[in-house]
Amino acid sequence: MQCPYCPHNETKVNDSRDNEDSVRRRRECLKCHKRFTTYERAEIMDLVVVKKDGRREDFSRNKLIRSLMIPCQKRPIKRAEIERVTDHIELELRKRDNLEVLSTDIGELVMSKLKQLDKVAYIRFASVYREFADVNQFKKELRMLLKT
Repeated sequence: MQCPYCPHNETKVNDSRDNEDSVRRRRECLKCHKRFTTYERAEIMDLVVVKKDGRREDFSRNKLIRSLMIPCQKRPIKRAEIERVTDHIELELRKRDNLEVLSTDIGELVMSKLKQLDKVAYIRFASVYREFADVNQFKKELRMLLKT
């Protein structure tokens, strides 16, 4: 760590404290003996979503929350539960080796989580995600849902 007062590169840490999203360190330059504070934050690499048509866009947590809230409208599901599901999905995506994720993988994760959370919300999401063309596709999905 370079001293902000002189160009010396050797400092010592006198105090270290965890903050909400960083670590605060009080340092002292070993040459000029002046003290200064640094903050250390983990750099989280951004996920990139690869769409069906090949376009790429940055992962948006807010977009994921919105896509979960729509099928959950007028269902007994609290915002906190949607946030928790979003946390789980994002964590699963970040655990992967690749920073690029397919939009279809996100859709499947959403369906899996909604199936556990609320069956009606799951069917609502599935009808749009799987592009149900008629009532027979609804029936087929409901039969599969009732078997589980």
